Amino acid sequence: MPVIEVQNLRKRYGDTVAVREVSFTVERGEIFGILGPNGAGKTTTVECVSGLRVPDDGTISVLGRPPRDKELRKLVGVQLQESQLPDKMTVQEALQLYASFYPAPADWRALARELGLSDNLRTRYAKLSGGRKQRLSIGLALVGNPEIAILDELTTGLDPQARRDTWDLIESIRDTGVTIVLVTHFMEEAERLCDRLAVIDHGEVVALDTPAGLVSAISAEQRIRFRPSDPLDDALLLAAPEVTSVERHGTQVEVVGTGNLLHAVTSVLAAHQIIANDLRIEQASLDEAFVRLVGKD
Repeated sequence: MPVIEVQNLRKRYGDTVAVREVSFTVERGEIFGILGPNGAGKTTTVECVSGLRVPDDGTISVLGRPPRDKELRKLVGVQLQESQLPDKMTVQEALQLYASFYPAPADWRALARELGLSDNLRTRYAKLSGGRKQRLSIGLALVGNPEIAILDELTTGLDPQARRDTWDLIESIRDTGVTIVLVTHFMEEAERLCDRLAVIDHGEVVALDTPAGLVSAISAEQRIRFRPSDPLDDALLLAAPEVTSVERHGTQVEVVGTGNLLHAVTSVLAAHQIIANDLRIEQASLDEAFVRLVGKD
């Protein structure tokens, strides 16, 4: 049974329809990503799922309960896109306070250590950098040992090393059985972490698949670029069924094709004792799939 079921969700703010007919399910133990451009309805969707907003229409079930069921407060952790704590509250006080809300909280000291906050335990909230505030927000969402964690813009404001450390933490938490709903606009983050992705645009789900599935849906085409060590007749490459075209860019050869293109090209080169110098393989990325799906060039 899915742990989250969303059917025909709709939410309007005045004359603006933020979410229209959004439907998806989230399976237990997966990392489910939500991608979309700014203003697409991502945050509104997860706020409805977490019970922070009341939808205008549609149904939502979280662990078999409606989102505003008070029992879910013990079972669902939420990290909002923007949050605020009292300026004078320290990191340690915040983690201890939130841990006290739950019957079986995580070890807040270990969590602080994993998030790189051990040196900031006595630092007041107002004195934290934006990245440290973000780390603390993640910690507060996870300190209750939730069954489901909803993380909105998980690594915004973090430097590249802190972002990768946070990814490692999220993967280790998922390995304990926690289901994670992740709203992100970082394609690398979505590709690294997510088992499945829903792409939302103008309040609608325009695609739902694995990261690899989204990429393969837009193009199975691959490109191989290299500099041959000896003269090479294009006809030799074009004879391979996987090759659709060959182009020259100065001393560089560009081969376009599908299927096991690399094997086809290297087999031709090996048969004629030609070495492929500076060989590079290019294929469609999640970035390209996202741009194609949301209709922006």
